[in-house]
Amino acid sequence: MTDNHGDGLRQAALDYHEFPKPGKLEIRATKPMANGRDLARAYSPGVAEACLEIKADPQSARRFTSRGNLVAVVTNGTAVLGLGNIGALASKPVMEGKAVLFKKFANIDCFDIEVNEPDPEKLANIVCALEPTFGAINLEDIKAPDCFIVERICRERMNIPVFHDDQHGTAIVVGAAAVNALHVAGKRFEEIRIVSTGGGAAGIACLNMLLKLGVRRENIWLCDIHGLVYEGREIDMNPEKAAFAQATELRTLDEVIAGADLFLGLSGPNVLRPEMVAQMAPRPIVFALANPDPEIMPDLARAAVPDAIIATGRSDFPNQVNNVLCFPFIFRGALDVGATEINDAMQVACVQGIAELARATTSAEAAAAYRGEEMTFGSDYLIPKPFDPRLSGVVSTAVARAAMETGVATRPIDDLAQYKADLDASVFKSALLMRPVFEAARSASRRIVFAEGEDERVLRAAQAILEETTETPILIGRPEVITMRCERAGLTIRPERDFTIVNPENDPRYRDYWETYHAIMARRGVTPDIARAVMRTNTTAIGAVMVKRGDADCLICGTFGEFRWHLNYVCHLLQDEAHRPHGALSMMILEDGPLFIADTHVYSRPTPENLAEIAIGAARHVRRFGLAPKVAFCSQSQFGNQAEGSGKRLREAIALLDSAPRDFAYEGEMNIDAALDPELRERLLPGNRLEGAANVLVFGHADAASGVRNILKMKAGGLEVGPILMGMGNRAHVVSPGITARGLLNMAAIAGTPVAHYG
Repeated sequence: MTDNHGDGLRQAALDYHEFPKPGKLEIRATKPMANGRDLARAYSPGVAEACLEIKADPQSARRFTSRGNLVAVVTNGTAVLGLGNIGALASKPVMEGKAVLFKKFANIDCFDIEVNEPDPEKLANIVCALEPTFGAINLEDIKAPDCFIVERICRERMNIPVFHDDQHGTAIVVGAAAVNALHVAGKRFEEIRIVSTGGGAAGIACLNMLLKLGVRRENIWLCDIHGLVYEGREIDMNPEKAAFAQATELRTLDEVIAGADLFLGLSGPNVLRPEMVAQMAPRPIVFALANPDPEIMPDLARAAVPDAIIATGRSDFPNQVNNVLCFPFIFRGALDVGATEINDAMQVACVQGIAELARATTSAEAAAAYRGEEMTFGSDYLIPKPFDPRLSGVVSTAVARAAMETGVATRPIDDLAQYKADLDASVFKSALLMRPVFEAARSASRRIVFAEGEDERVLRAAQAILEETTETPILIGRPEVITMRCERAGLTIRPERDFTIVNPENDPRYRDYWETYHAIMARRGVTPDIARAVMRTNTTAIGAVMVKRGDADCLICGTFGEFRWHLNYVCHLLQDEAHRPHGALSMMILEDGPLFIADTHVYSRPTPENLAEIAIGAARHVRRFGLAPKVAFCSQSQFGNQAEGSGKRLREAIALLDSAPRDFAYEGEMNIDAALDPELRERLLPGNRLEGAANVLVFGHADAASGVRNILKMKAGGLEVGPILMGMGNRAHVVSPGITARGLLNMAAIAGTPVAHYG
């Protein structure tokens, strides 16, 4: 059974690399190449202009080429993962993988370069010759001590960052884990005693990093396959190891482990035995980082010392020491300030940034990626998870700041706060577009009531609201459940201290609420008993009553259940002469910008009057995002070529809009391709009223609008903001069950903007 499972994993990994096309990378053009004019600018003769600019000013290469965002991952394949010296060609899948990680986590372009050159000095010469091509060099999987030679030569001769990730990347993440492990254990770097196994590049770099963090050299005991590194030892020595030689008669790991506060393993499986852990100092820290089999399995270490703090290099145990927490972001910060090197201060800044992030509240996105795992700072959560989207902003900014403070930045950043915001915007696709909405929301403090207050997404959104806005969240739910889930999710917020709770099971306003509900619904078949039951069980109705009575300014509901079920209660309780649903608008954030879709939820078959209201409301909301609305009415019909169907209703809606002056552009009816392709639209209807691609698509059927929305979300990678309920005066919004915590934060910002700000 185990063998079959292993065979299945092996085949799945091979299929992943082979299909649908071989490898993990491809090159894509960033400029159009559709006609002779494009060709003339991209190559001859136009390319000569860029060449001459760079010849006159080498720094302008960053403006006219990809060099400023291009990293080389270089190896000779002499020390690949746990595979050893497998050669340059066999190492290519690993280097391609590294390039993919650069792109995924930091949007850095990367070429993998595998070189058949075992001689370290010759390899260094090859790497140095590549300087005109790249903005930085990531050395990878080069055996020790050759890696020390290659890096030293390259750093001396090159004027761009050179970083051997196996050394320094591992050291940085180990440093961050150590900072927090000592925090949990109540110990200090200056006082601890360390025993390390493994005298290779990563091991030596980790020890050097621990020295930078305050460990005393005399408190470090380094062992390798031959035993303790001691003064006078001759076998398998080099200057890097000799720096940690101890003047002692002790010779083995068994002899030196007693009383150690931290075991650092970068060696091989089963090196550390349970009885050795038992001999360590109280509350020992065990970093067993050998892969795939650690120096000691966590369950054995914990059986020996139950309160041991343990980290490994594996993803199936807590506290995985993973270089991906470091290298994308240290390069991001270095490239963005034009650093000439990655120095000690930048590395320590990276350590502190990673460590501080783990001590902060965990992000909703990381929690979603690692569903089911506890992510509260403590002995089982010392460092962030790789998919924590905050890493880019926090760590890259810390690195950039350190580069500027130490004088190695050739392009200092004037506003680091804005730089961090831009990095966050590149990770959170909605951040840039939502910025005007958040700014408007900060001008007033509105009370937002969340109907599903026990949902973890709502709790995370509430924490973010308190951190990022001036709004006051109100949560409907049981206090003990909310408290328990906040603790489990690692959130610092607590009921009543940080936000108000409405407890359906026991709230002093219960009588006022059910009487209000009954007064409104008495002529719709709702008896007092039914009203009492609804106010005990229906959180959407409770929230709507709160808004009706003025106890809250806006209701957000719908994290589970069907849209129209929630809308029904919103309309019964909050609809009046001035407030009526005009449709639901979804902003889909795509690679080339936002696209608004309406009406996705409210009207199955909107009338011409509905459609005109939808267009007016959509245009008003689009302006909230700092965009000029361009509305296209979409149908199977194309500018009157079908007499009946949705096209007829759309034409009538346009006639209604034409009856009065409008402050936005609109056109239709048309197919979606005509709406998005100005050249096609101009051929079909020369002189039409839209310029450029439409950014609002209004459909004659909810099925069509909802279908387009879901296709964009599932197949085009679109991120939805919404649905925004138009026409209700910003008193209620019904979200969809698939919404994320970040989506709820965005909706809270929309709900937090007084109507006066957007008409």
